[in-house]
Amino acid sequence: MGRKNKLARFAECKTFDNLFEYSYERLKEEGFPMKGHWHEFFGNDNPIVLELGCGKGEYTIGLARVHPNINYIGVDIKGARMWVGIKQGMAEGLKNVAFVRTRIELIESFFAEDEVDEIWITFPDPQILKARKRLTAPPYLERYKKFLKKDSYVNLKTDNDLLYEFTLEVANEAGYPVVYNYNDLYANDDELEVKHIRTFYEQMWLKQGLTIKYLKFKVK
Repeated sequence: MGRKNKLARFAECKTFDNLFEYSYERLKEEGFPMKGHWHEFFGNDNPIVLELGCGKGEYTIGLARVHPNINYIGVDIKGARMWVGIKQGMAEGLKNVAFVRTRIELIESFFAEDEVDEIWITFPDPQILKARKRLTAPPYLERYKKFLKKDSYVNLKTDNDLLYEFTLEVANEAGYPVVYNYNDLYANDDELEVKHIRTFYEQMWLKQGLTIKYLKFKVK
């Protein structure tokens, strides 16, 4: 994408009612006014589910289509990418979708205690050389627990063996019950919704013969 297109998308992003951008400095000075009030934004008391590192928001939009009675919030730092998902959601008239542009390190600044019901992490950067920066590393899970409801679930979908094995080890060592554990999601006959929502890159990787891994565990 050219710089001109990126700038145009950034400018349009500032006009979207369902995209929230707050810098670290602004968060520190003012705090995030929607924290603890997301149900008021959506106008209902339906569950709230996050997709962290949502990229273009394909999975966020896919889930929102299937579950109109659940509110979905995609979180990423790349505004030009999220523009794609926001525009798609608007075109489809989806009212149960919002987006937050921020670094995941600041995620607890945007959500209050017991405000979130579930987390999805779909095809994140595996951070091969920096385990502490993986979105399923213990420090990140501790952040999530600050706003997740009791016994909520974290879902990981990835093509990366290292990240999958790392996350499984983290869950087991922490004593988090693992509900689903597939090192080759499409090699079994289980009928799972997670199979039916596929991002552009997931479809590309499947065509290349890569295996998709899926973990779902309960954060106690």
